[in-house]
Amino acid sequence: MNDFLLISSLAELSSETKKSFGFNPNFLEANVLNIAILLSGVVYLGRNFLTSALEVRQQKVAEAIQEAEERLVQANSRLLESEKQLTQAQAVIEEIKKEAEKTARTVKESILAQGKLDIERLTNNGKSSIEKAELQIKKQIQQHITELAIQKVTVQLKEYMTPNLQSKVIDSNISNLGGQL
Repeated sequence: MNDFLLISSLAELSSETKKSFGFNPNFLEANVLNIAILLSGVVYLGRNFLTSALEVRQQKVAEAIQEAEERLVQANSRLLESEKQLTQAQAVIEEIKKEAEKTARTVKESILAQGKLDIERLTNNGKSSIEKAELQIKKQIQQHITELAIQKVTVQLKEYMTPNLQSKVIDSNISNLGGQL
């Protein structure tokens, strides 16, 4: 602060004496020497402030760079971990696909085998049903033939059998029965 007072007192003296050397307060008329003196005074007086401000700024920039580098390292670490997890997930997906294909083949084969068994069972059941139907139809035909034969014999007997012949047959059957008793 003393330096500033010294410079201002010099400026007052120079304005009073009107000499060519000194501090000219009119900046528009100032020459290069006055500007150099002014700048050197500003640098001298503001050096500590500028130095500390620049050091603080440099420290903040260094800290920001350090923090950014740490975040970059963390991000790269997370990226590597994510890529590792992606690789593992892709391997699991491939394994699941293989298992699904294997299961699908097994299920397909099982369904086909079951279908063949069902076809055989249905074929056997059909054959059995046909055989039963044949036997039933044969039985019905035999019964019908028997009924027709009985009807024919009955008709023939009615035509052939006279009351005399009928009484002879009855007497003959009674005598045959009587002899066996």
